[in-house]
Parts: sequence; C-alpha cells; structure tokens
Amino acid sequence: MNPPEPQTDASAAAPGPVAAVGAGPGDAGLLTLRGAQVLAEADVVFGLREPGPELAKHREALLAHCREDVEFVPAEECGGDADEEAVRRAGQGARVVRLYSGDPVFGCRADGLAEACRAAGVEFELVPGLSSVTAVPAFAGVPMMPRGTGEVRVVNGKDASVDWERVASELAGRSDVSLAVMFPDAPESDRSAGPGFDRLCKTLVAGGHPGSTPVAVTRMGGTTEQTTVVSTLSRLVADLKSFDAKGHHATAPALFMMGPGVARQPELSWYETRPLFGWRVLVPRTKEQAASLSEQLRGYGAVPEEVPTISVEPPRTPQQMERAVRGLVTGRYQWVAFTSVNAVRAVREKFEEYGLDARAFAGVKVAAVGEQTAARLREFGIQPDLAPPPDRQSGAGLVEVWPPYDAELDPIERVLLPRADIATETLSAGLADLGWEVDDVTAYRTVRAAPPPAPVREAIKGGAFDAVLFTSSSTVRNLVGIAGKPHNTTVIAVIGPETAKTAEEYGLRVDVVAPTTSVSALAAALSEYGSRQRTEAREAGKPALKPSQKRRGRRRKTL
Repeated sequence: MNPPEPQTDASAAAPGPVAAVGAGPGDAGLLTLRGAQVLAEADVVFGLREPGPELAKHREALLAHCREDVEFVPAEECGGDADEEAVRRAGQGARVVRLYSGDPVFGCRADGLAEACRAAGVEFELVPGLSSVTAVPAFAGVPMMPRGTGEVRVVNGKDASVDWERVASELAGRSDVSLAVMFPDAPESDRSAGPGFDRLCKTLVAGGHPGSTPVAVTRMGGTTEQTTVVSTLSRLVADLKSFDAKGHHATAPALFMMGPGVARQPELSWYETRPLFGWRVLVPRTKEQAASLSEQLRGYGAVPEEVPTISVEPPRTPQQMERAVRGLVTGRYQWVAFTSVNAVRAVREKFEEYGLDARAFAGVKVAAVGEQTAARLREFGIQPDLAPPPDRQSGAGLVEVWPPYDAELDPIERVLLPRADIATETLSAGLADLGWEVDDVTAYRTVRAAPPPAPVREAIKGGAFDAVLFTSSSTVRNLVGIAGKPHNTTVIAVIGPETAKTAEEYGLRVDVVAPTTSVSALAAALSEYGSRQRTEAREAGKPALKPSQKRRGRRRKTL
C-alpha cells in the first residue's frame, strides 16, 4: 500500500510580482512601453502620491493601459505604509504595480519597496521612467548639456544635509556646468527642508556667481499648468512674486535651472507657447463623439472637458427601422444617406440584432455627412461613395453634389435616410427636388441630457472655463438649459452661422465662427483666436493670460 501523498493548500497562491513603475512627470504620455506592458498585466495598481490639478486626468490616462477589472488603490487610501500594503497584496497572488512620478529610483523612494519585496521573498522589478531632471527642461525648452557643457550637477532642494555653500563655491567660475535643483514641495513652505529660492540665489551669489547669471524656474513641469520664469540670480525672487501676482498659483513641484542653456529658453520654448496652452475648453458632447476633437484640442495645448448635452435614445416605435433593415436586405434602396455618427450606430446596432453585417450593403450606394460619420462607416466596413465638399459638411452641402434621379441610369429611385427625430428637412426636401423618393426614418431620438455635476455647472457660470465649443444649435439650447449661460469671460466658438444665431438669441457673444462646418475647422479657428490673443499680449508687453484669468466683468451680452 502506497503512503498517501502530502496534501497541498490549493488556496495558497504563489506570490505575485511587484513592479515599481516610473510614470514620468506630469504628462501621462511619458510612460515607457515597458511601463504600459506592466500596467496591462496588473491586478492591483497603487496610484501616485503627488497631488496636482491634473491628477484625475493623469490617473485616467494611465489606467487606460490596464484591464477593465484592475483594482486601483489611491495612494492616500493605502491605510499606512504603501510599500507594506503592496507586498501584502502580492503575497495574496496579485500582480502589483506601484506608480511613481518621474523615475522610481531618481528622486523617488522605490528602493524601499524593493527592499520590502526582497525581505518578503516577493519578485520585484524597477521599471525606469523619465526623471523630472531630464523631462522638465525639455518641456521648458532649456538644454542642460548644450555644446561646451560637460556636466550637470543635480541637487535635491529638500535635503537638509546639502552643503549649499560648498555647492556654490565648487560651481563658481565654471561655464561648463549646469545646475538643476529639484523642489518636490513648495520651496518656501514649512515642508521643504531646503533653502528656498531666496536663500539659494543669495548663496550662489555669495559663492562667486554674478547676480546677472541667467536662471530659470519651471513649476508643474509637463502639465498644462506648467509655468517657466526666466530671470537672473539677483532678480528671480522678485520676478516670481510678480508672476504669481498675475494669477499663477502653482508652486510645486519646481525645478531650478542654471547654466548656459537657460539663455536659449525663449527661442526653444515650444510647450507653453502653444496657442491654447492651459485653456480649459468645454466640449458639449459625449467622450465617444468628442474623441478626435478633444485630441486636436490637446495638440493645441488645451485641456478639453466633455460634457454631454444630448442623450441618444431608441425611437419610440421600432417598426420603421425594422422595415428599413428589411428593405436594405431585399434591395429596396439605391442609396443610404448617413448624416451623423448616431445614425451609423443605430443602423449598425439594428443590423447586429438581426445577425447582419456590412455585406448587407452590397449593391447600395452610401453617402456620409461629416468626417466622423465617414470614419464610423469605415469602422463598420463601409466605404462612403459620396460626401459634401470639406467646406460644406451639411445636408445642404450633400444635396449640392447629389446626382439627380435618372430613370435610365438608376434601377431604383428610393433613398433611405436614417436620422434623428428632430433633424431638419433640408436633405430630404433637396433629394425630393432631385427626383428621388426618400424614406425618412427615425433611427434615434435626442433628448436633453441630465445636468452635469454641481462643480461643472459652477465652473461654467463662474468663468472657470476658458472657452466653449458649440457644434450645433441644439448644444447651445441644451447646455444653457442644463447648466446655465457661460460667463462673460468665456470665449464662445461656434461651428457655423446657424449656431451663431442661436447663441446670440440666448444672449451669448460669439467670438469665433468656424470657416467651414466641421468640428476640425472649429478647433482650428479657436486655436487661431488663441494665437492672436497671445501675439497681441506680447506686442503690448503684457502677460498672455487665459480668458479665465482675466478680470470678471458684467454678464455676457450680444454684440
């Protein structure tokens, strides 16, 4: 008789690995490919400790690399030692990631996490990230090792053990060295054990550096709250106070830079000089609808915030759409005209409900109004045959290029037009005038969306948004209905004359009108407006303040 095999505890999972991942400073796009790969495999993610105005959006962008079922643990909710909690969760078999701002072992304390993992017998990995010492100067436009500079001295401004007099004397008279001083906390706050900017500058001057030595300070580097002040050792503190008095309040984290490359900052500045840099722009659309528009705005330096003003719901009676789908399959239509993304979605969902796909459109010609509408059709596997000119993306523009019905050339005279319940008659009437018979089908209903959260409503009415983009008359009516009028300091940008007319009817002054009826042209027009504002401020010798930073005045009135 064989002895019984030893029993194993099936519930005791093998420890999972722990990864300390450097997320880079500020911009979530600074995450490395290895960092993204580790996040994609994670079961538990511990968030960043560093606070900031963009922390929520930064967190959302980083978590986009993770699985939907990942567990996120905010740093402030770890219940004590985050390293200890990370090791404990790994001991339960979870794959754990702890995020660090910048690089995990350059200015951060990931070595403590590594030591805790080794002591517990847990596998760990240190995933490099971009340190603020290299990333922030790049965002500021300050080369730290230009030609002729062979050394960069990096000092932790929070470290009380630094001998600042020795640092100053060692660097005196050396034009081949750049100095970078990291201030994780506000330099003048009680939390900082370092010297603060005032004492730092005085110590450097006392150590032999001329008061005219160029220096720069960049705060909130890599975020859209980034500010860079270029000055000299003798003027820095006064210039910072003057700068902050104009409405700039972010003071940490900060990087002090001194060296030959500082003089080149005005010519190499590229980030803070974007036309809409730091502008908080309200986009009254859903995230899905606003994806490409928001990405374009980010390219101009803006911070888009999507607030849906319309909710899309199925038609009250589905019979029309059911007959339309049967008609497509049985060859009832010569053409199908899509005028919105929502129309494409409604038809696609009905197709999938019946187990159909894009092959059902074989032999049918397809027209599309709008770049995003055409893109959604291509995602469905359908290449549009007809579209309006780029400067006439509307139903009227489609009528202008639509061929008249010819009984000898067109085997079928019928057109399917799936659309919203509140759509205008422009397209259907125009096609009828061209001799076509139109099946005007309600594919979806649009109703006013629920009001946004109270903080958003207060930001809209209080002037915290720098601009609002209105992409249709209904977005004007609905935004005012659910959130109130934008403040008089907020720039109002509209997609075309009809939307401008509606905005003015609601007492809004229209500042920007897109030259063509497309959301891309609307974003570009706002960018050009912002660029002009910056140029005018610079020529007048004034700071380029955002609209939200300007003095509050009377409520907005029409021109």
